Amino acid sequence: MDLTDLLAGVDEVGRGPLAGPVIAAAVILHPQRPIAGLADSKTLSAARREALASEIHAYAFAIGIGRAEVEEIDRLNILHASLLAMERAVAALGCAPQRIQVDGNRRPPGLPQAETIVGGDALIPAISAASIVAKVVRDAELVKLDGRYPGYGLARHKGYPTAQHLAALARLGPAACHRRSFGPVRRQLALAGLLPLGGRD
Repeated sequence: MDLTDLLAGVDEVGRGPLAGPVIAAAVILHPQRPIAGLADSKTLSAARREALASEIHAYAFAIGIGRAEVEEIDRLNILHASLLAMERAVAALGCAPQRIQVDGNRRPPGLPQAETIVGGDALIPAISAASIVAKVVRDAELVKLDGRYPGYGLARHKGYPTAQHLAALARLGPAACHRRSFGPVRRQLALAGLLPLGGRD
């Protein structure tokens, strides 16, 4: 493999949910080990994402995972936390890519050499791979959070503001895994004042 032309695709998952971290992945695919079926993770079934993630981990040249925690999301806002997670994913690759392609239209400030590509998760195989890896990692994390904070249905909706999740928020109040800067969570805090944290610490 030509180490003078490493291309890293970067994408994040979890900007819209009310709970849990935002997860980013950076993937450098191996040109001699093609992976069929790479696509935007949102268009794939959970089973297909899992299968492709296994192939990516087996055949990719390098994978880096980055994250921004709920506290960072609340402090920075979700956009800047997402960009930070992307920077951390590239830093976790273990090698320095010569080219970086990022899904979307915002370049992470710590990656001045990166090229932004709107819809890149459907166009660029390395970005598609990053979106799949990030989605699988985040979904697994929300399943774990569901065990720690039962009653919210996190394993089912992965923190997104579904009717079930909003009803649970109203019933239980926000847990430590919730993003307090997000409207539905903030509204519950405002309605009830200082709420005890849901779930088990």
